[in-house]
Amino acid sequence: MTATTPAPSIDGAALLDEVEAFHRRFNIFPTAAAYVAVALWDGHAHLIDCFETTPRIAFLSPEPGSGKSRALEIVETLTPRPVATVSASANALYRLVDSAEGLPTVLFDEVDTIFGPKAGADEALRGFLNAGYRRIGGALRCVGDGSNQTAQIFNSYCAVAMAGIGSLPDTVLTRSVIVRMRKRAPNEKVEPYRQRTHEKQGHALRDRLAKWADTVRDQVAEAWPELPEGVSDRPADVWEPLLAVADAAGGDWPVRARTACLELISASHDNDEASLGVRLLTDLRDKVFCGDDRMPTAAIIECLLRMDDAPWGDLDDKPINSRTLARLLGQYVTPANKPIKPRGIRTPSGFPKGYYAEDLTDAWIRYCSPSPGESATSATSATPQVSGGASVADTATAIRHTSAETATQPILTG
Repeated sequence: MTATTPAPSIDGAALLDEVEAFHRRFNIFPTAAAYVAVALWDGHAHLIDCFETTPRIAFLSPEPGSGKSRALEIVETLTPRPVATVSASANALYRLVDSAEGLPTVLFDEVDTIFGPKAGADEALRGFLNAGYRRIGGALRCVGDGSNQTAQIFNSYCAVAMAGIGSLPDTVLTRSVIVRMRKRAPNEKVEPYRQRTHEKQGHALRDRLAKWADTVRDQVAEAWPELPEGVSDRPADVWEPLLAVADAAGGDWPVRARTACLELISASHDNDEASLGVRLLTDLRDKVFCGDDRMPTAAIIECLLRMDDAPWGDLDDKPINSRTLARLLGQYVTPANKPIKPRGIRTPSGFPKGYYAEDLTDAWIRYCSPSPGESATSATSATPQVSGGASVADTATAIRHTSAETATQPILTG
């Protein structure tokens, strides 16, 4: 009786190197970190049953012709049971995921046509993307005919890759690894992708990834990868599966993965358009109050309107006013857990309404990123210059010491 020769082990690190190299042949990603993340994402799609969450990956760019669709095509060749679409109903996707054929990898191209400003809100599809990010996600639907219907939960947990122009809803962005694509520069060259030839090469890599995944499935299912310092909450959920894949592969992938994690999280924060409320809080801290303890409403509004790079001069085709300011700030609470509201401010010439820094402090701490360089209390010297050579902070300070009558009427200078 002859002994069975054990199958040779698969070098996971070398295999991921090949996956990364395959992407590099056809795409120019903005950073090396993006190649690392995409290769790990391909690997995680083969191990999706091991995780509690599955991060979305989104290839986004400001203009067409930036390689987004090509990136999605390459991902399609490397991932299990890919289903590419540019238009799909949420109900169809729920049934696709819940089919007996196994979890698909859904690839959405032109996702901006679904969530873009001209498309309107597709709440059902957004619900599918958000709920399917976690294994426990799903949708309750009625099935059957007429009065003979029963309630059934449809699973939505599956790997999703997206490509589109512009941005995505915040609820989708925060569940995604973002790759900001750019048009290729004249000196940046890629190999032309020929589906008849290169798809077979991608599928061969995909099959090897699937075999490797089977050898590490138990290890990955029990893994709790160490996260880089400072990575927690939603970013931790997004990156934990990718770091688990890197750890299972070994070699230099654990280090590269954590470096990419920090780099891409930082880049996503830099590129995020903060909500209007957070933008307002940040501008108040860094460009209006600048260490002062109180500010009349009129002074605040004039300062905001002097910021050329800010949205305050055109909110729904109207400049910000005291009512809008109160509404936006009223969403947040003071350290005493009461809504932020304008209060009377004593000035040499009257008693106008305004806001106190002590009421805003808790919101500044909780919602605003740390101010660059010096703290907000010493940022006056770094305040941008406005028309007439006066800084926003100078303007605010001057207005606060004017008469109450002047302070109640914002002065709009050219």
